[in-house]
Amino acid sequence: MSIGGINVTERNFLSRIDLRLIGLIFTLNVIGLINLFSATHGPHSTEVETLFIQQIVWLTAGWTIFFVMTFLDYIWINRVIWLMYIVNVGALIYVDFFGKAVLGGQRWIDLKFFRYQPSETMKMCLILVLSKILINRNPEGPGMGFRELLFPFMLLFIPFVLTVKQPDLGTAMTLMLIGGTLLFFVKIRKSILVAIIGLGLIAMPLMWKYGLRDYQRHRVYTFLSPDSDPQGKGYNSIQSRIAVGSGQFFGKGFRQGTQSQLEFLPERHTDFIYSVLSEEWGFVGSIAVLTTFIFLFLVCFEIASRARDKFGALVVVGVTAYLFWHMFVNIGMVIGLLPIVGVPLPLLSYGGSGMLTTMLGMGLISSVAYRRYLF
Repeated sequence: MSIGGINVTERNFLSRIDLRLIGLIFTLNVIGLINLFSATHGPHSTEVETLFIQQIVWLTAGWTIFFVMTFLDYIWINRVIWLMYIVNVGALIYVDFFGKAVLGGQRWIDLKFFRYQPSETMKMCLILVLSKILINRNPEGPGMGFRELLFPFMLLFIPFVLTVKQPDLGTAMTLMLIGGTLLFFVKIRKSILVAIIGLGLIAMPLMWKYGLRDYQRHRVYTFLSPDSDPQGKGYNSIQSRIAVGSGQFFGKGFRQGTQSQLEFLPERHTDFIYSVLSEEWGFVGSIAVLTTFIFLFLVCFEIASRARDKFGALVVVGVTAYLFWHMFVNIGMVIGLLPIVGVPLPLLSYGGSGMLTTMLGMGLISSVAYRRYLF
């Protein structure tokens, strides 16, 4: 059988892997490792040096998951999506009662060898379950109305509330952004969209007064005026902006960043890894990373447009939204355009649950790309 001059039967299974996707992911991983090495090997670093070795372990496991997902037909996952969603919701409920608390947040299940964060894997479960129920929506019609939106919104609202309770407003916000992107992509009626925006604006004062905790309100105050408490609530934002700005055009050089090496920069191996990069590699390095992400998004959009079915296309759109919103919130946070919410930079920041979840998502995109020539 021939499609566009390509003989499908002669295609070697390895030749169907999208090497552009692999190359861009690997490039971001290497950049992340270089900056993580610098961030964890300063003159005053102690136990954090082991994080670099642990990250290599997570990356090895992540790439294993990536290739397993590539060769596994993503349609098979369609059969177990509801089970995955229910189990993940159960894990979120378990965390609310018995989870391990770290730095004021009860977000992890301690598995002894690994601290599992269900809210991270919930992002992929949400993408899959929404993709499954949205494949029958007609994009040429007037769009989804209130009745059609009720069920997907409920599926989104349950993990959102459970994640807010942990409390983890940053992850809850990304869940809402990812789900909202998928719903918007499928199409919502304009009247419903206007109503949702209106209700959101009305609910904001109530959310501010009753939904946010004191420390979350302080984060917003700090975002608006970080210099009002430079040694307290505004410290993280100020130090991050100093790191980004001090890198200037070409940066200070590898392991020469004073903010990261002298440990003024908080959480430099996770949430503020982009600050380390900006200080040591400057504007040039920062733009290079952004450009790499842009190329990755473009490749993902092309894969979505050539997917063999609507389910595959929606999965790719959902995972791309996951990557985009994480990147947007993290970089906006470290350069002072958004409040500090604790969202890591995908494919670069240190983390077990986050890295494995991201590589799982990239594996799903690779699986869709792998099968685009089958029909």
